[in-house]
Amino acid sequence: MRGAGMDGRAPARRFTQKDKTLDTITPSPALHDDSHERLEALAGLSGRLLEHCRRNGATQAEVSCSEESGLNVSVRMGEVETVESTRDRGIAVTVYFGTRKGSASTADLRDASLVATVEQACAIAKFTEDDPAAGLADAGLMARETPEFDSWHPWAIDADHAIDIALACETAGRDSDARVENSDGASVSSGRSLSVYANSHGFVGRERSTQHSLGCALIAGRGDAMQRDGWYTLGLAADDLEPAAAVGRRAAERAVSRLAPRQIPTGQYPVLFASEVARSLIGHLLGAVSGSALYRGASFLIDSVGTPLFPHWFAIHERPFLMRGLQSSAFDAEGVATREAPLVEGGVLQRYVLGSYSARKLGLATTANAGGTHNLDVSANAGSLASMLSSMGRGLLVTELMGHGANTTTGDYSRGAAGFWVEGGEIRQPIDGVTVAGNLREMFASIEAVGSDVDPRSPVRTGSMLIGRMTVAGAATDGG
Repeated sequence: MRGAGMDGRAPARRFTQKDKTLDTITPSPALHDDSHERLEALAGLSGRLLEHCRRNGATQAEVSCSEESGLNVSVRMGEVETVESTRDRGIAVTVYFGTRKGSASTADLRDASLVATVEQACAIAKFTEDDPAAGLADAGLMARETPEFDSWHPWAIDADHAIDIALACETAGRDSDARVENSDGASVSSGRSLSVYANSHGFVGRERSTQHSLGCALIAGRGDAMQRDGWYTLGLAADDLEPAAAVGRRAAERAVSRLAPRQIPTGQYPVLFASEVARSLIGHLLGAVSGSALYRGASFLIDSVGTPLFPHWFAIHERPFLMRGLQSSAFDAEGVATREAPLVEGGVLQRYVLGSYSARKLGLATTANAGGTHNLDVSANAGSLASMLSSMGRGLLVTELMGHGANTTTGDYSRGAAGFWVEGGEIRQPIDGVTVAGNLREMFASIEAVGSDVDPRSPVRTGSMLIGRMTVAGAATDGG
């Protein structure tokens, strides 16, 4: 690795347009792949731990073993900020004595520590109250086949190469527009994860995955007029990433586009959520239909299965078997076989999102969603962002949301927002310092269009989303 200066930082390095890393992310030489051997070792360890649980009297038990490793580098203003290599592992043991549950975890693989972890979990279980909903998922629901979904693409990148890419990304952005006067930096991240879940039903599930990212945040303008924005790219394989220079230039374009923002008068307007923020609306839906919110009575969608919530054309489908999907899996966190199924069809909520515990609490059946959903596709009825702007005509395009102003219990929604004012179907002016507000039930019913401009960086795969009318709190007087 290149030498550090007197302050411990690597010397500054600037790139020109001739640098190859500005135009492409060059794969590094392949590394030796021992992932299958390591998964087998974790599976063997899981088996030994389950046997310890049985010998300690547990009627049921489950074990999760994981190994993670990664490289993260960040640069700022042409200098290296951080270089971090990570390697983590974890063992979690859960035992059941009838309907009493105990859990313990460790990162120490020595035999004495593993035995102590099992004993600790058993001791905890013996002092907990009976919970009729506790226990493993039903044995007949376990996945019988556990194929892979093209999620393993290790990137043999070293720190020097990662630094070069990050520097190239930041430099491309800083050099692309004179109004970009500062930087919050660029970063490259690469990670690998191996995991095994096993339980006393005899189920053993092995998974391996990789994830890589490149991002840049830049600052345009100066003083009180400064505006910050950025861009990032993410994928399971390095060749899924956008070129470094393209990421930097996109970050610069976004930062510059926000210069000289204004507010708009408070009123009722159409609001178009750009695809990168539209997925948060689906996230609020998931929070309200999750088992834990439902059995705690903390959801505005209690007893809503079979109820129309969205327009008749709207649908959300779960796709757990997508090749190279960000959250593809043949089994959930309890070993239950996943399945393709609608969450919303014809605008009607078809089901909740349940693991076995929440399902038992509600008197329902698990939907194979212990640990969350697996790739959601939101149906589109419109085209590109440009075509949606044209059809909206006049209103607010939201590109950033701030705060956590969504109440899952009541459905009330209020979040700070920034974006652009649209007039005549075209972007006219950056907007900042406004709040968009409504009620989620009413917002869902008022969705007029979902675009085809799907953001691939999330397992919630949705395009931009147009809501016909929302309250926008802005300036007190008419500035429009």
